[in-house]
Amino acid sequence: MVSNASESSESNPPSSSAESPGNAPLSIVPGLWRRMACWLYEGMLLFAVVFVAGWLFSTLGQMRDAMDSRRHLLQAFLFVVFGVYFVWFWTRGQTLAMKTWNIRIVDLHGRPLTQRRALVRYLLSWVWFLPPLAAIAPFKLSGGESAVLIFGWVAIWALLARFHPERQFWHDAWAGTRLITSKPMSRQ
Repeated sequence: MVSNASESSESNPPSSSAESPGNAPLSIVPGLWRRMACWLYEGMLLFAVVFVAGWLFSTLGQMRDAMDSRRHLLQAFLFVVFGVYFVWFWTRGQTLAMKTWNIRIVDLHGRPLTQRRALVRYLLSWVWFLPPLAAIAPFKLSGGESAVLIFGWVAIWALLARFHPERQFWHDAWAGTRLITSKPMSRQ
């Protein structure tokens, strides 16, 4: 395992707690409604990413329909594309949706994310969808039933942030990241 100075310093908090977003009061944490609005906006923006990536994969792979036997490869490709998208933007502090909603992502000490930490957050963020998708698969639920299960789980997962001491989402706590209120980085 390769260790660098930035990773080893993650265990040592900054000397001044007043300047550290990691010790900031709850007021710096964006409200749940704003975070969920940002989450929905991010989903809308991802339609463009899915469209372009899906078109590219389908064109180069000469897929003729959605039930092509390679659709699982397309899903894996989209998983990787989403990972690249989020890791790239998170290491720079904000996605476009986060800029719009004045939200920034930092590590527990207020520093920008490393690629490794952003990748861990990306993998852990799938907790928004994997539990309901795992429940849908064996029961062959209809589209409406699946939607209720997915949106119900998303609501439950979002509300569980109320039980975190700093009201962060639990996947952020597990990844060692925080969402904070911030002006968009392009305007700083």
